[in-house]
Amino acid sequence: MRIALAGLATSHPYTDAHTLSKHGELAVWEPDQERLRRFTDEHPGAHVAPSLEALMQSGPDGVVLTVPNPRAPAALARVLETGAPVFMNKPAAASREQLDALDRLPIGDRVMSASVLRFAPSFAGVTVDPAEVLAVRATVRHDVGMWANGYNAWQDTPGQGGGTMVTMGVHGVELLVALLGPDVRLAGAAGAVRHYEGLRSEDTGVMALRWGSGITGTVEILGVSEQERYTVTVHTRAGDREIVIEAGDDPLKGLGYEGTIEAFLAMVAGAPSPVPWEQTRAILEILVSAREAAPAPGTA
Repeated sequence: MRIALAGLATSHPYTDAHTLSKHGELAVWEPDQERLRRFTDEHPGAHVAPSLEALMQSGPDGVVLTVPNPRAPAALARVLETGAPVFMNKPAAASREQLDALDRLPIGDRVMSASVLRFAPSFAGVTVDPAEVLAVRATVRHDVGMWANGYNAWQDTPGQGGGTMVTMGVHGVELLVALLGPDVRLAGAAGAVRHYEGLRSEDTGVMALRWGSGITGTVEILGVSEQERYTVTVHTRAGDREIVIEAGDDPLKGLGYEGTIEAFLAMVAGAPSPVPWEQTRAILEILVSAREAAPAPGTA
């Protein structure tokens, strides 16, 4: 089995590769030589392709796609031509232009794009009865201080990677949509810089959501944090149910990385994506709408 890593634009494909290398041969393409060198140092046996086209022509059995958001629609279009299942690292789109471009592609059940948290052991398999739910809340604690120092500036740029509202907000929206489904819209959003003055976007944010059933939801994004922690609270008349996702002793398992790759490998074996594109599309619509409703501080 050959798994192609198309792009190394974030830290996720490096993490993914450690798990994937246990299951088959790796092939990689990345135009940034420093990032590519880091990868080949960790995986000296990986086949290095000179271009995305060459990587796709090598006949991969599955593709992990991780390129900067502005390049993502065109890259996905090329991957789709192969017919191979693809795991597109989140978020698949961070602007209206990017989302519109994705909408023009023939995306079926061989494409998965999701936050790894969906597959975290403490969350995977959790269900709720919507009839009993009053409201839901997701709190995302993930520090964004690395962006204030210039790391991956495209992620922190609203028109490119979406900034904190999109890149970190996806985790909270993902978890709530996984619980309650894709019939949801944005009711409002706001962001602010509370600590990291060097950011191009925000370090704190909030979104208000409303499902067609009338359930309301809140996503809190705390980008100034000494710990990485994700919490979902389900409010019912009988009380509150809290689900906590943390790294624990094994971050790859605790945060859902291993579960995500297991789901992807099942797709390589012929299974459809466990995350319907309808859900992913609803999540992206919320994120893009939130970015539009809450321009980054200093850009309004």
